[in-house]
Amino acid sequence: MAKCFSFAASRDWWYRYSFTSAGLRSVLTDLGEGTVMHCWVPKCHRQTKPNLVLVHGFGANAMWQYGYLLRHFIQRFNIYVPDLLFFGSSFTTRPERTEAFQAECVMKMMEAHGVRKMNLVGVSYGGFVGYNMAVQFPEAMERLVLCCTGVCLEEKDMEQSLFAVSDLEEAASTLMPQTPEKLRELMKLSFVKPVKGVPNYFLTDFIDVMCTDHVEEKRELLQMILKDRKLINLPKITQPTLIVWGDQDQIFPIELAYRLERHLGENAKLAVIKNTGHAVNLEKPREFAKHLKSFLIDSSQSVASKDDRVD
Repeated sequence: MAKCFSFAASRDWWYRYSFTSAGLRSVLTDLGEGTVMHCWVPKCHRQTKPNLVLVHGFGANAMWQYGYLLRHFIQRFNIYVPDLLFFGSSFTTRPERTEAFQAECVMKMMEAHGVRKMNLVGVSYGGFVGYNMAVQFPEAMERLVLCCTGVCLEEKDMEQSLFAVSDLEEAASTLMPQTPEKLRELMKLSFVKPVKGVPNYFLTDFIDVMCTDHVEEKRELLQMILKDRKLINLPKITQPTLIVWGDQDQIFPIELAYRLERHLGENAKLAVIKNTGHAVNLEKPREFAKHLKSFLIDSSQSVASKDDRVD
């Protein structure tokens, strides 16, 4: 009964309504071996449209992170919005916790929906998964957007104090807040101008609705991101890639954006959004959408026009 009066639960219901109104439907796909993936998929997939996959990061479920973007791209793309394993309604009984396994599961799910070519936007942890998809399935990935995605981090960066948190345990307790104090800390790290004066009641309500499922499994996901990570071992991808970053990101500092740009070379373009923290997609949604439109729509149309002239 309490959740009937929950702000977070009501907001979640509103997002479900808006996704449905935008022409998407909620689907569970059984991948076998104890793995089930949830995804918002088009009610009517149109072969004439390109496909766009929106992959979320840690935090609230995918709807909360991409709700604003739908109206900008729903007319141009067949949009797919999956919940990664241990988020939303996606789960597995298998022991794997790597982003490589997440990438395999997302790809299997897309193939189950008949999608074999796609563009992908990955925010934070979602970018780790998207990058791995581009590595494992290069023929399937057309264009890739990595937003505040620290794929170029190294295990030694934590020891050398690159991050605002001192160790993995502190990172886990902040990214998966279980108290109002920790949620306020996450808001300060994620936004340049976090909302102030939010009562504990609202913060506790959000935690109860959004942050209490699969806490240990998510902690294991974080551990696998950092374990034995070295830039020298990161494969280079060849797909056109847009890197989007907030200039005041405290979770993945902007040094990692420049590091990734150097790593990818001429295949990458970096867009830095001023006066913005880690949650670029939420703090500056209009500017974020503008960069995505330029890269996913305007640039691809320009390339297509050049190809037509060559033909």
